[in-house]
Amino acid sequence: MVARIITGKKLRGVLNYNENKVLEGKAELILASGFAGDIDRMNFSQKLQRFENLLMLNPKVKTNTLHISLNFDSSEKLKDETLQQIAVTYMEKIGFGDQPFLAYRHNDAGHDHIHLVTTNIQATGERIDLHNIGAIHSEKARKEIEIEYSLVKAESKQYKPEPGIKAIDITKIKYGRLPTKRVISNTVNAVINAYKFTSLAELNAVLRQFNVTADRGAEDTLMFRKKGLMYSLLDEKGNKIGIPIKSSSLYTKPTLPSLEKQFVKHEQGRLQFKRGLKETIDKAIKPKGTKDEFLQALKAQGIAAIFRIGANGQAFGITYVDHKNKTVFNGSDLGKAYSAKAILDAIGQSKTSQKASDHLQKLMKTTRMSTESVEKTETNPIKTDTPEINSKLLETLMKDHFDPSGQPPKKKKRKKLRI
Repeated sequence: MVARIITGKKLRGVLNYNENKVLEGKAELILASGFAGDIDRMNFSQKLQRFENLLMLNPKVKTNTLHISLNFDSSEKLKDETLQQIAVTYMEKIGFGDQPFLAYRHNDAGHDHIHLVTTNIQATGERIDLHNIGAIHSEKARKEIEIEYSLVKAESKQYKPEPGIKAIDITKIKYGRLPTKRVISNTVNAVINAYKFTSLAELNAVLRQFNVTADRGAEDTLMFRKKGLMYSLLDEKGNKIGIPIKSSSLYTKPTLPSLEKQFVKHEQGRLQFKRGLKETIDKAIKPKGTKDEFLQALKAQGIAAIFRIGANGQAFGITYVDHKNKTVFNGSDLGKAYSAKAILDAIGQSKTSQKASDHLQKLMKTTRMSTESVEKTETNPIKTDTPEINSKLLETLMKDHFDPSGQPPKKKKRKKLRI
């Protein structure tokens, strides 16, 4: 089992995300702890009000939202009752057993996972400290639950991590079965809340795997200068389709200025996963292997490696998306040994070195052919056996045609006759 913890300031947004999943048929509410009345008859506003009643007790606390996803191995098919018990046990172990919370079972990925929504404001108005809650409480709770419920351990070789977000089904969009704005909003919101990225390019490396992209427009456009941002759907070939959606029109407003604040925050947040990622990449590199074998080895560990290809067909960069730890790194961020060229060289698949070798062989072949042709056609070859003859020959050939200064020969001026 793997636990993902996200703290935030917008409980409404988190609740809206999960409720939209329910409306789309991609999730269901399986547990409402600390809610009075029939939860099945409660609408969005009533659920939100339960949390806001607590938030009003301590309005000074800005980070007041806790959104947790518990992810299970793809081989495990757990019943609702088991997931309910795991949710209650986990919340008790991390110190939130007395807090009201909602548990949603999501079915939009290749593995079972539940989302837990709650607040850290207690009925007394005091707040529960969220600082480093993952390392202090969650990791211990996760390991105990794995043993208690006989789950596949996250550290074991059997565990198969997969992205917790499912790619948008473009066929459903084409036939109008899913509203474009809603599915883009849900996907963007899920990625932004879960992954740690430090640039728009890194964010796009994740979004593109779920058939979405963020675009600033051309550099000479007003949108680019104003830091505007549009989100678009992508088809199976990576081409934009449909009408782009303005970032400001999405519910959580994932605008560029808003994202730039996260870039700075994620710079430190992802560092703890850097060493582990490098070790995983090292193990995936096999001398005399193939590029596909390298990519598959990483995929088996929940890591996507995206090579950036230039117009000349050569790889000029690489980005690593770690779906297990929800982090994104450019090869240059990890070190020179993890750049696109270094990786391709390490597995013997460098196109640059191969093209250079091919060019050299072709050049050598052409030179041999030219030499042979000259030897066959010359009838009265000039003897150039001595250095003196070579020097005189060169001087004669280059005379009046070459100036060491690189300037063309100057024409002599005629003297005007004075009458």
